[in-house]
Amino acid sequence: MAAAGTAVAALVSAAPATSAAASARPAADSRTALAAPDISVANVKAHLTQLQSIATANGGNRAHGRPGYKASLDYIKGKLDAAGYTTTVQQFTSSGSTGYNLIADWPGGDTNNVVFSGAHLDSVTAGPGINDNGSGSAGILETALTVARQGAKPTKHLRFAWWGAEELGMVGSRYYVNNLPSAERAKIDGYLNFDMIGSPNPGYFVYDDDPGIESVFKAFFSAKGVPTEIETEGDGRSDHAPFKNVGIPVGGLFSGADYIKTSAQAQKWGGTSGRAFDSCYHRSCDTSSNINDTALDRNSDAIAYAVWTLGGA
Repeated sequence: MAAAGTAVAALVSAAPATSAAASARPAADSRTALAAPDISVANVKAHLTQLQSIATANGGNRAHGRPGYKASLDYIKGKLDAAGYTTTVQQFTSSGSTGYNLIADWPGGDTNNVVFSGAHLDSVTAGPGINDNGSGSAGILETALTVARQGAKPTKHLRFAWWGAEELGMVGSRYYVNNLPSAERAKIDGYLNFDMIGSPNPGYFVYDDDPGIESVFKAFFSAKGVPTEIETEGDGRSDHAPFKNVGIPVGGLFSGADYIKTSAQAQKWGGTSGRAFDSCYHRSCDTSSNINDTALDRNSDAIAYAVWTLGGA
């Protein structure tokens, strides 16, 4: 999750056409929603192990302009290419360094109605960024790979993205949105953002920007008996903001950063009151041991539920 930043960008590889605005209401009935798969948390964690190894081999981080970022993107692109996705790398410049977005489209579905899921892939320079935001990146990767393994044929078109330079102020996602023609923006039914979904002292926060998307996530957690709260800590600080700013419906999940868990929240969710949701936020200790498996598992399953429900998979 970002603080702030600016950029000058140059497009090298155009992102694929994005898809068309209806509403972000579910495209599937309850039977389809119930068919949403259980995402393997072991597989999600295996991706995190790979991202940790990449950081360790590249100066301890996966930050914009550093070799660990490009290696992270190459790892994810390789998985998606092998699974049958159409991938596009979009290049930009920020703070004097080249940055990259990775866009992956699942073939089929109505390309005039796109359900778009995204997460930032970069870390801060201080550490490997495994919760922030390896967790969201791995969660949407495993969801995308599950789509492929199941041979899903959704009614709507599914698109996934891994953004660069979010930690410098949503640079990559802003570049993508700003360079997307208005006709293509209008094809995006909803953008779902996942930034920090495995916090070690977790909360369960749902974006309240769009009622239709919000209701899908709340329905998932309600069925699991997990109470949720409205997400406020990350407002305007992650990659949903550029989409929201041009009128695209947005939603997403968050498990908390450096805000302090209250006693009421600890009673509701467990964990430790009086401590941050993630005391390693933007620090070198944000490693593969800085993850709550239960939160990672629940949130990854919620991603799949939303993709299947909103996409009519």
